[in-house]
Amino acid sequence: MFTGIVQSVGVLQSITRQGKGAHVVVATKPGFLSEVQLGDSIATNGVCLTATALRDNAYEADLSFESFNLTTFAHYTAGTKVNLELACTPVTRLGGHIMQGHVDGVGTVLERYRVDEALNIWVQAPKSLARYIAMKGSIAVDGISLTVNEVRDCDFRLTLIPHTQGEVATDFNPGTLVNLEVDVIARYLERLMVAGAVTPSAAPSSAAGEQGGRVTLASLQENGFF
Repeated sequence: MFTGIVQSVGVLQSITRQGKGAHVVVATKPGFLSEVQLGDSIATNGVCLTATALRDNAYEADLSFESFNLTTFAHYTAGTKVNLELACTPVTRLGGHIMQGHVDGVGTVLERYRVDEALNIWVQAPKSLARYIAMKGSIAVDGISLTVNEVRDCDFRLTLIPHTQGEVATDFNPGTLVNLEVDVIARYLERLMVAGAVTPSAAPSSAAGEQGGRVTLASLQENGFF
């Protein structure tokens, strides 16, 4: 699990096709990997990668076919800068929001402009993800936990404060492709509503039980979700 608070910026030393996936070597700043062991997870531009080998200030990782083709890694070359975050520990401060490093799709930066010191970004999400993006909700963009400030159909607006601008690798220039991970709660909530069932012990109230264990908008509202 991750929180979307970028801890460092790395650089792809190499990215090599490996079957239908890829193998990457990511260079890091000195000391970043001091507590990392083989098999640990590292969010790399929002993609959860497993460290398969450790070098001096670099790690190796493999991307499966799905990870390679559903993320922006398919467009990366050696020298690309990437946002890095180590996996959470039980005492990690949750400064952003709960993230899994499981990218849902790729978005496109449409526009960037400044308002005083803040940087406003408009991003277009794939139509299949638009329903998960809500005003004042959270979204991960290239592994950065950000708040959605405005939504128009499949487009949404983000605001980066000066501190964030100086800590991340993503430039957010128009046309830039970015990895998107929607709020995991929205994904599970949709699944519950589509599947239409919860176990009796997990039913939040008798009202849900009376409806055969179905999760409905009415039962969610009754139990404080709206």
